[in-house]
Amino acid sequence: MKTRDRILECALQLFNHKGEPNVSTMEVANEMGISPGNLYYHFHGKEPLILGLFERFQAELAPLLDPPADAQLKPEDYWLFLHLIVERMAHYRFLFQDLSNLAGRLPKLAKGIRNLLTSLKRTLASLLARLKTAEQLVSDTQALGQLVEQITLTLLFSLDYQRVLDREGEVRVVVYQIMMLVAPHLLLPTRQATERLALRYLEDAN
Repeated sequence: MKTRDRILECALQLFNHKGEPNVSTMEVANEMGISPGNLYYHFHGKEPLILGLFERFQAELAPLLDPPADAQLKPEDYWLFLHLIVERMAHYRFLFQDLSNLAGRLPKLAKGIRNLLTSLKRTLASLLARLKTAEQLVSDTQALGQLVEQITLTLLFSLDYQRVLDREGEVRVVVYQIMMLVAPHLLLPTRQATERLALRYLEDAN
């Protein structure tokens, strides 16, 4: 692994464990056993380090936010899609632990986050539209637009909310919460199947 990638990985672990505001570039260098000058050669301060991690997060999330338009999705594929998104967000959880303050400090990051959220919501709306076309959804467009907002908020803040309650942030709990948000909008047979699957998700998390 290249030094630049090792620095990013080390910083990610420290940011996730201690919180980004509590970690200095000096601590990252010490943890890696390299000189501060060596770290500075790759990242001229903490802001480029954070932006580098965000760029890596974007790159890992990009394939999920651009699924093939002609893909034939089974009902369970929708939940797997959500699971993979939450896993990526959990892997970079420091970004969402104090999102408003972090974005306020770093305008470039704020712009990137807004663009990412736009892509996320567009993808969620597209997936719900597919379910509607397949006659699995019964709600109107306005209700589905609000559902997209609720799903997005859950994705952004549920892991951190769990930690506020002194619980370890569980990916499966987040997926369960989203499934239960979507379930009331589904036709009865699909809704019942979704609720059963959601309960299995929750049991696996406990």
